[in-house]
Amino acid sequence: MTAAVPLARPHRPLLAIGLRLTAVICLSIMFVTVRVVDQRGVHLVESLFYRQALALPFVFAWIAMTGGLSAVRTRRISVHASRMMLGLTGMMLNFLSYILLLPAEAATIGFTMPIFGTILSALILREVTGIHRWSAVLIGFVGVLVMVRPDAGHFPMQGVAVAIAAAFVTASVSLVLRELGRTENAGVIVFWFTALSMVPLGLVMPFFAQMHDPATWGLLVLIGLVGGIAQICLTAALRWGPVSVVLPMDYSAIIWTTLLGVAIGEDWPQATTWIGATLIIASGLYIAWREHRRARAMRISPAVPPTG
Repeated sequence: MTAAVPLARPHRPLLAIGLRLTAVICLSIMFVTVRVVDQRGVHLVESLFYRQALALPFVFAWIAMTGGLSAVRTRRISVHASRMMLGLTGMMLNFLSYILLLPAEAATIGFTMPIFGTILSALILREVTGIHRWSAVLIGFVGVLVMVRPDAGHFPMQGVAVAIAAAFVTASVSLVLRELGRTENAGVIVFWFTALSMVPLGLVMPFFAQMHDPATWGLLVLIGLVGGIAQICLTAALRWGPVSVVLPMDYSAIIWTTLLGVAIGEDWPQATTWIGATLIIASGLYIAWREHRRARAMRISPAVPPTG
Protein backbone atom coordinates (compact mmCIF):
# COMPACT_ATOMS: atom_id res chain seq x y z
CA MET A 1 0.00 0.00 0.00
CA THR A 2 1.56 3.30 -1.08
CA ALA A 3 1.70 6.34 1.15
CA ALA A 4 -0.81 9.08 0.47
CA VAL A 5 0.60 11.98 -1.50
CA PRO A 6 -0.47 15.41 -0.27
CA LEU A 7 -2.70 17.15 -2.77
CA ALA A 8 -1.23 20.25 -4.38
CA ARG A 9 -3.10 23.46 -3.79
CA PRO A 10 -5.44 23.87 -6.77
CA HIS A 11 -5.01 26.85 -9.03
CA ARG A 12 -8.17 28.78 -9.84
CA PRO A 13 -6.84 31.73 -11.84
CA LEU A 14 -10.21 33.36 -12.54
CA LEU A 15 -11.10 33.30 -8.83
CA ALA A 16 -7.64 34.67 -7.94
CA ILE A 17 -7.96 37.48 -10.49
CA GLY A 18 -11.47 38.30 -9.25
CA LEU A 19 -10.30 38.48 -5.64
CA ARG A 20 -7.32 40.66 -6.49
CA LEU A 21 -9.50 42.96 -8.60
CA THR A 22 -11.97 43.23 -5.71
CA ALA A 23 -9.09 44.15 -3.40
CA VAL A 24 -7.81 46.84 -5.77
CA ILE A 25 -11.28 48.37 -6.12
CA CYS A 26 -11.72 48.36 -2.33
CA LEU A 27 -8.33 50.00 -1.83
CA SER A 28 -9.18 52.65 -4.43
CA ILE A 29 -12.45 53.38 -2.61
CA MET A 30 -10.58 53.56 0.70
CA PHE A 31 -7.92 56.00 -0.54
CA VAL A 32 -10.40 58.31 -2.27
CA THR A 33 -12.65 58.24 0.81
CA VAL A 34 -9.68 59.29 2.95
CA ARG A 35 -9.37 62.34 0.68
CA VAL A 36 -13.08 63.09 1.11
CA VAL A 37 -13.06 62.83 4.92
CA ASP A 38 -9.97 65.04 5.09
CA GLN A 39 -11.98 67.71 3.29
CA ARG A 40 -14.69 67.19 5.93
CA GLY A 41 -12.26 67.94 8.77
CA VAL A 42 -11.15 64.41 9.75
CA HIS A 43 -7.52 64.29 10.93
CA LEU A 44 -5.13 61.82 9.32
CA VAL A 45 -4.65 60.03 12.66
CA GLU A 46 -8.40 59.48 12.90
CA SER A 47 -8.49 57.94 9.42
CA LEU A 48 -5.65 55.58 10.32
CA PHE A 49 -7.24 54.62 13.64
CA TYR A 50 -10.66 53.83 12.20
CA ARG A 51 -9.12 52.06 9.21
CA GLN A 52 -7.41 49.59 11.54
CA ALA A 53 -9.98 49.40 14.34
CA LEU A 54 -12.94 48.76 12.04
CA ALA A 55 -10.98 46.19 10.03
CA LEU A 56 -10.28 44.11 13.14
CA PRO A 57 -13.65 42.27 13.12
CA PHE A 58 -13.04 41.13 9.54
CA VAL A 59 -9.54 39.94 10.41
CA PHE A 60 -10.79 38.06 13.48
CA ALA A 61 -13.61 36.43 11.49
CA TRP A 62 -11.22 35.41 8.74
CA ILE A 63 -8.72 33.92 11.20
CA ALA A 64 -11.50 32.03 13.02
CA MET A 65 -12.84 30.56 9.77
CA THR A 66 -9.47 29.57 8.31
CA GLY A 67 -7.16 28.38 11.07
CA GLY A 68 -8.72 29.28 14.40
CA LEU A 69 -7.51 31.92 16.83
CA SER A 70 -4.81 29.55 18.15
CA ALA A 71 -3.12 29.81 14.74
CA VAL A 72 -1.93 33.35 15.45
CA ARG A 73 0.71 32.23 17.94
CA THR A 74 4.14 33.44 16.96
CA ARG A 75 7.71 33.43 18.19
CA ARG A 76 8.69 36.40 16.05
CA ILE A 77 6.77 39.19 17.73
CA SER A 78 9.71 41.60 17.37
CA VAL A 79 9.73 41.14 13.58
CA HIS A 80 5.96 41.62 13.51
CA ALA A 81 6.44 44.83 15.50
CA SER A 82 9.00 46.09 12.96
CA ARG A 83 6.63 45.19 10.14
CA MET A 84 3.83 47.04 11.95
CA MET A 85 5.84 50.25 12.29
CA LEU A 86 6.92 50.17 8.66
CA GLY A 87 3.42 49.24 7.50
CA LEU A 88 1.77 51.97 9.56
CA THR A 89 4.26 54.53 8.24
CA GLY A 90 3.56 53.39 4.69
CA MET A 91 -0.20 53.59 5.24
CA MET A 92 0.13 57.09 6.68
CA LEU A 93 2.20 58.26 3.70
CA ASN A 94 -0.20 56.63 1.23
CA PHE A 95 -3.18 58.31 2.88
CA LEU A 96 -1.36 61.64 2.85
CA SER A 97 -0.43 61.29 -0.83
CA TYR A 98 -4.12 60.94 -1.74
CA ILE A 99 -4.88 64.03 0.33
CA LEU A 100 -2.17 66.12 -1.38
CA LEU A 101 -2.55 64.84 -4.96
CA LEU A 102 -5.38 63.96 -7.29
CA PRO A 103 -6.32 60.27 -6.81
CA ALA A 104 -5.07 59.20 -10.26
CA GLU A 105 -1.76 61.01 -9.68
CA ALA A 106 -1.22 59.43 -6.26
CA ALA A 107 -2.07 55.98 -7.65
CA THR A 108 0.32 56.39 -10.58
CA ILE A 109 3.29 57.38 -8.41
CA GLY A 110 2.40 54.49 -6.09
CA PHE A 111 3.05 52.14 -9.03
CA THR A 112 6.77 52.86 -8.59
CA MET A 113 6.81 50.43 -5.65
CA PRO A 114 8.24 47.50 -7.74
CA ILE A 115 10.96 49.86 -8.95
CA PHE A 116 12.06 50.61 -5.38
CA GLY A 117 11.64 46.92 -4.54
CA THR A 118 14.18 46.06 -7.24
CA ILE A 119 16.65 48.66 -5.97
CA LEU A 120 16.30 47.55 -2.33
CA SER A 121 16.61 43.86 -3.26
CA ALA A 122 19.87 44.61 -5.05
CA LEU A 123 21.30 46.83 -2.30
CA ILE A 124 20.08 45.03 0.83
CA LEU A 125 19.46 41.42 -0.18
CA ARG A 126 22.34 41.41 -2.70
CA GLU A 127 20.11 39.83 -5.32
CA VAL A 128 21.57 39.61 -8.80
CA THR A 129 19.93 42.34 -10.88
CA GLY A 130 20.87 42.48 -14.55
CA ILE A 131 20.52 44.99 -17.34
CA HIS A 132 16.88 44.06 -18.01
CA ARG A 133 15.53 45.04 -14.60
CA TRP A 134 17.81 48.08 -14.30
CA SER A 135 16.50 49.25 -17.68
CA ALA A 136 12.94 48.81 -16.39
CA VAL A 137 13.84 50.87 -13.31
CA LEU A 138 15.19 53.66 -15.53
CA ILE A 139 12.05 53.63 -17.71
CA GLY A 140 9.89 53.82 -14.59
CA PHE A 141 11.69 56.91 -13.33
CA VAL A 142 11.42 58.50 -16.79
CA GLY A 143 7.67 57.91 -16.48
CA VAL A 144 7.65 59.80 -13.17
CA LEU A 145 9.52 62.73 -14.74
CA VAL A 146 7.15 62.82 -17.73
CA MET A 147 4.17 62.81 -15.40
CA VAL A 148 5.43 65.33 -12.87
CA ARG A 149 7.27 67.70 -15.25
CA PRO A 150 9.20 69.44 -12.42
CA ASP A 151 9.70 72.59 -14.51
CA ALA A 152 5.99 73.08 -15.20
CA GLY A 153 4.94 73.79 -11.63
CA HIS A 154 1.53 72.14 -12.08
CA PHE A 155 2.23 69.45 -9.48
CA PRO A 156 2.47 70.08 -5.72
CA MET A 157 6.00 68.81 -5.17
CA GLN A 158 5.28 68.11 -1.50
CA GLY A 159 2.63 65.64 -2.61
CA VAL A 160 5.02 64.05 -5.11
CA ALA A 161 7.68 63.65 -2.41
CA VAL A 162 5.15 62.05 -0.04
CA ALA A 163 3.89 59.65 -2.75
CA ILE A 164 7.44 58.59 -3.65
CA ALA A 165 8.26 58.10 0.05
CA ALA A 166 5.10 55.99 0.37
CA ALA A 167 6.18 53.77 -2.52
CA PHE A 168 9.67 53.42 -1.01
CA VAL A 169 8.34 52.45 2.44
CA THR A 170 5.86 50.02 0.88
CA ALA A 171 8.74 48.40 -1.01
CA SER A 172 10.64 48.14 2.28
CA VAL A 173 7.62 46.41 3.85
CA SER A 174 7.71 43.85 1.04
CA LEU A 175 11.26 42.88 2.08
CA VAL A 176 10.16 42.36 5.68
CA LEU A 177 7.15 40.36 4.49
CA ARG A 178 9.44 38.17 2.42
CA GLU A 179 11.41 37.39 5.57
CA LEU A 180 8.30 36.83 7.71
CA GLY A 181 6.75 34.65 5.02
CA ARG A 182 9.46 32.04 5.55
CA THR A 183 7.97 31.05 8.91
CA GLU A 184 4.55 32.73 9.18
CA ASN A 185 1.41 32.28 7.11
CA ALA A 186 -0.52 35.22 5.70
CA GLY A 187 -3.21 35.10 8.39
CA VAL A 188 -0.68 35.49 11.19
CA ILE A 189 0.99 38.43 9.43
CA VAL A 190 -2.30 40.26 8.80
CA PHE A 191 -3.51 39.64 12.35
CA TRP A 192 -0.41 40.95 14.09
CA PHE A 193 -0.13 43.99 11.81
CA THR A 194 -3.72 45.00 12.55
CA ALA A 195 -3.63 44.18 16.26
CA LEU A 196 -0.22 45.70 17.05
CA SER A 197 -0.99 48.90 15.14
CA MET A 198 -3.79 49.64 17.60
CA VAL A 199 -1.19 50.25 20.33
CA PRO A 200 0.50 53.39 18.89
CA LEU A 201 -2.74 54.56 17.26
CA GLY A 202 -4.64 54.11 20.53
CA LEU A 203 -2.04 56.14 22.40
CA VAL A 204 -2.22 59.17 20.08
CA MET A 205 -5.90 58.98 19.17
CA PRO A 206 -7.15 60.90 22.29
CA PHE A 207 -5.22 63.96 21.07
CA PHE A 208 -6.94 63.98 17.67
CA ALA A 209 -10.40 62.44 18.21
CA GLN A 210 -13.31 64.70 17.23
CA MET A 211 -17.05 64.54 16.90
CA HIS A 212 -18.38 64.31 13.34
CA ASP A 213 -21.70 64.45 11.56
CA PRO A 214 -23.46 61.16 10.65
CA ALA A 215 -22.35 61.29 7.00
CA THR A 216 -18.69 61.60 8.04
CA TRP A 217 -19.03 58.72 10.48
CA GLY A 218 -20.50 56.67 7.65
CA LEU A 219 -17.48 57.45 5.49
CA LEU A 220 -15.10 56.45 8.30
CA VAL A 221 -16.95 53.14 8.65
CA LEU A 222 -16.60 52.70 4.88
CA ILE A 223 -12.81 53.18 5.15
CA GLY A 224 -12.55 50.39 7.74
CA LEU A 225 -15.01 48.14 5.88
CA VAL A 226 -13.35 48.26 2.46
CA GLY A 227 -9.88 48.20 4.07
CA GLY A 228 -10.69 44.96 5.88
CA ILE A 229 -12.21 43.38 2.76
CA ALA A 230 -9.15 44.42 0.73
CA GLN A 231 -6.76 42.77 3.23
CA ILE A 232 -8.64 39.49 3.10
CA CYS A 233 -9.01 39.50 -0.70
CA LEU A 234 -5.33 40.33 -1.26
CA THR A 235 -4.29 37.33 0.79
CA ALA A 236 -6.98 34.99 -0.57
CA ALA A 237 -6.03 35.83 -4.17
CA LEU A 238 -2.53 34.44 -3.61
CA ARG A 239 -4.06 31.24 -2.27
CA TRP A 240 -5.70 30.50 -5.62
CA GLY A 241 -3.19 31.91 -8.08
CA PRO A 242 0.49 32.89 -8.35
CA VAL A 243 1.72 36.47 -8.10
CA SER A 244 2.44 36.57 -11.85
CA VAL A 245 -1.28 35.98 -12.56
CA VAL A 246 -2.81 38.41 -10.05
CA LEU A 247 -0.27 41.26 -10.01
CA PRO A 248 -1.40 42.92 -13.29
CA MET A 249 -4.78 43.60 -11.64
CA ASP A 250 -3.07 46.11 -9.33
CA TYR A 251 -2.58 48.51 -12.22
CA SER A 252 -6.33 48.77 -12.78
CA ALA A 253 -6.24 51.15 -9.79
CA ILE A 254 -5.52 53.99 -12.23
CA ILE A 255 -8.98 53.39 -13.73
CA TRP A 256 -10.87 53.15 -10.44
CA THR A 257 -9.14 56.10 -8.78
CA THR A 258 -9.66 58.27 -11.86
CA LEU A 259 -13.38 57.45 -12.03
CA LEU A 260 -13.83 57.91 -8.28
CA GLY A 261 -11.92 61.19 -8.37
CA VAL A 262 -14.13 62.53 -11.15
CA ALA A 263 -17.20 61.29 -9.23
CA ILE A 264 -16.27 63.46 -6.23
CA GLY A 265 -15.63 66.49 -8.42
CA GLU A 266 -11.88 66.28 -9.06
CA ASP A 267 -10.32 67.31 -12.38
CA TRP A 268 -9.61 64.75 -15.08
CA PRO A 269 -5.88 63.82 -15.11
CA GLN A 270 -3.67 65.61 -17.62
CA ALA A 271 -2.30 63.86 -20.72
CA THR A 272 1.18 63.71 -19.17
CA THR A 273 -0.27 61.72 -16.27
CA TRP A 274 -1.48 59.02 -18.68
CA ILE A 275 1.83 58.97 -20.59
CA GLY A 276 3.81 58.71 -17.36
CA ALA A 277 1.43 56.04 -16.03
CA THR A 278 1.96 53.97 -19.18
CA LEU A 279 5.74 54.03 -18.74
CA ILE A 280 5.57 53.29 -15.00
CA ILE A 281 3.08 50.43 -15.46
CA ALA A 282 5.15 48.94 -18.30
CA SER A 283 8.20 49.11 -16.04
CA GLY A 284 6.40 47.39 -13.15
CA LEU A 285 4.95 44.65 -15.35
CA TYR A 286 8.34 43.96 -16.91
CA ILE A 287 9.99 43.73 -13.49
CA ALA A 288 7.24 41.31 -12.39
CA TRP A 289 7.77 39.21 -15.53
CA ARG A 290 11.53 39.06 -14.95
CA GLU A 291 10.91 38.06 -11.31
CA HIS A 292 8.61 35.28 -12.53
CA ARG A 293 11.23 34.02 -14.98
CA ARG A 294 13.92 34.24 -12.31
CA ALA A 295 11.84 32.23 -9.82
CA ARG A 296 11.04 29.60 -12.45
CA ALA A 297 14.71 29.31 -13.40
CA MET A 298 15.62 28.82 -9.74
CA ARG A 299 13.10 25.97 -9.46
CA ILE A 300 14.45 24.30 -12.59
CA SER A 301 18.16 24.80 -11.82
CA PRO A 302 18.71 26.05 -8.26
CA ALA A 303 22.49 25.66 -8.52
CA VAL A 304 22.76 28.30 -11.24
CA PRO A 305 21.80 31.80 -10.03
CA PRO A 306 19.84 33.54 -12.80
CA THR A 307 20.62 37.05 -13.90
CA GLY A 308 18.03 39.82 -13.71
